[in-house]
Amino acid sequence: MRHLRATMLGVALLASAPDIAQGQAMPGMTMGNAPSPAGDAAPPPVPDDHYADRQYPAAAIDAAYRRMMQEQGGQTFYQVSANLAEYQASRDHDGYRWDAEAWLGGDINRAELRSEGTGTIDQGTENAEVQALYSRAIGPWFNLEAGVRQDITPKPARTYATIGIEGLAPYMAQTEARLFVSTRGEVLARLEGWYDQRVTQRIVLQPRVELNFSAQDTPRRRIGSGLYDAELGLRLRYEITRRFAPYVGISYEAQTGRTADYTRAAGKDPTSTSFVAGARFWF
Repeated sequence: MRHLRATMLGVALLASAPDIAQGQAMPGMTMGNAPSPAGDAAPPPVPDDHYADRQYPAAAIDAAYRRMMQEQGGQTFYQVSANLAEYQASRDHDGYRWDAEAWLGGDINRAELRSEGTGTIDQGTENAEVQALYSRAIGPWFNLEAGVRQDITPKPARTYATIGIEGLAPYMAQTEARLFVSTRGEVLARLEGWYDQRVTQRIVLQPRVELNFSAQDTPRRRIGSGLYDAELGLRLRYEITRRFAPYVGISYEAQTGRTADYTRAAGKDPTSTSFVAGARFWF
């Protein structure tokens, strides 16, 4: 019986062959590569739910979604780091310097606490400040920051409103620019930048520059207007791990303009060159 059906199907196909050869295709067939005519039916609706939504309570689904988003990048992180923690040896005096920060938050919003300062072994801390900042990402490479800066030394102490930007400039240069306005109307600005040039996988050469500006003379704090202080440094570190890297280097600091005059009047040299040794770390 099966053989008979196959034979009858073959006969039917052979019978239609002349029509196909003459360009008369069977219904539902297209000739060569000619496309089928497009339909005008509306596309199916875009699904706006998942199968699990039909099986579990809405509260359980919402909790699962929040946890999934957190695990895929919405976590709360923290870090404590010191880019500079060093001993400075110069011809006139030995001193120390630090530049550290701690932050808590996520990829977009963070709370930050920063501190930096300098001092000498014989006279103690000369400059020390603390900044409390709110940081928000304004793109893949930069964060906008705003908050308060409190100067602890020198006296008289000052409190500033702070706004700035920090992030990676082109060619992977780390940059920071900040504007400070004190409660007395004094305006300061700071520009910092450094670049990590890898010599090997563990040895890193870091050139660094810091420039400080003032919009006015402040005799009580021995600060003149314009560019009043600059630091150029070159540090070579060895990364024992990514989290801890001792370094050595050289740092040149110079005061300019009226600030240099104030320093000379106090019997000090407005320029200094120091050999530095310290460690860069984070955890």
